[in-house]
Amino acid sequence: MGYQLPRIQKGIRKRGRLVRVALVRRRLDSYHQAKTMKETGPGSESAPLLREKSRLMSSSEIERTLVRLAHEIVEKNNGADDLLLVGIQRRGVPLARRLAKLLETIENKPIDVGTLDIRSYRDDLSSRGPRPAVNPDALGFDGNGRDVVLVDDVLYTGRTIRAALDALVDHGRPRRVQLLVLIDRGHRELPIEAAFVGRRIQTTEREVIEVKLEEVDDNEQVLLMERID
Repeated sequence: MGYQLPRIQKGIRKRGRLVRVALVRRRLDSYHQAKTMKETGPGSESAPLLREKSRLMSSSEIERTLVRLAHEIVEKNNGADDLLLVGIQRRGVPLARRLAKLLETIENKPIDVGTLDIRSYRDDLSSRGPRPAVNPDALGFDGNGRDVVLVDDVLYTGRTIRAALDALVDHGRPRRVQLLVLIDRGHRELPIEAAFVGRRIQTTEREVIEVKLEEVDDNEQVLLMERID
């Protein structure tokens, strides 16, 4: 039996290496799962696993899209007189501020920018939830009799926009309200459509649009993500 000892020892060492490799792979899998974990929104109890499918827009594409949208606003409103941009928190606000700067360059006049804080719901995710709650804080500007452009990053079910419209009415009576979104991903639950759309993306309900902006995320791109069961 002595001649079998080296063979047995070699087999033990081989099995040991396989066990170590399996452990390393398991740790890597755990790391990648944690890396792809995304929050569904403030106060969410569950966080779905997401994987990146593709990049829809780069930083330069976002900027070019905003330039085009700014010109569309001017054309559709015959200028920018009595125009008020209202950004929906969070990413609608920096988008509205960027658009305001572009409009100021085009029209050579200051453009007012207000904000709306829509909490407890993320309309860019594929989850269904309760009606969004609206922070009662003022817009920052009087909207009575003005042409308001409501700005958000992603249009999905329409629930967020419905809450924002109710809030606008509470703060005044605009002459006209138009909706501008960077991404329209479809799947509407309410009869709400945007007057200005950066890009229309056909999605499934398993997919998620992630808009990342420098002002919020220290990153600039639009990603198509997919839920992992």
